[in-house]
Amino acid sequence: MNAPNRFELYTLGDGEKFKIRDSGDTKIPNAATFRINKQDHTMANMIRSQLLRGASVLFAGYKVPHPLEPYFILKVQTDGSISPSQALQEACQQVIALIADLQQKFNKEFEMKEIDEVGAPPGVGVGLGAYGETLGSRGVGDYLDFGGS
Repeated sequence: MNAPNRFELYTLGDGEKFKIRDSGDTKIPNAATFRINKQDHTMANMIRSQLLRGASVLFAGYKVPHPLEPYFILKVQTDGSISPSQALQEACQQVIALIADLQQKFNKEFEMKEIDEVGAPPGVGVGLGAYGETLGSRGVGDYLDFGGS
């Protein structure tokens, strides 16, 4: 099979020193091209969308040249008030803060669910079904429970 080992997709190999390489663009003012190693569409799209939220960013786009090679190329152009590398750094910090906030909210909701289950009488509030309905003690939603056992 042509696919590389999974660990090669996120670990730096021999001779790879930096995850991000910056090369300025000589044809377009206030623009730069970044090659980010060991990442894929998930990270690229988060960074691109965060860059586009910045007021000083005029353009942000990425491409993954080949699906079997774990890197993407990101192009950024700013209005000149900040450099493209500074815009990228700020966008990455905002993505990290957003993920930390999401993790905090997830942990809080997970703890609230555990509190709800512990405080409920036996057989009540066992969980939620696929459509958000409360499941009874047998794991069947109330709308399907016709009183039989």
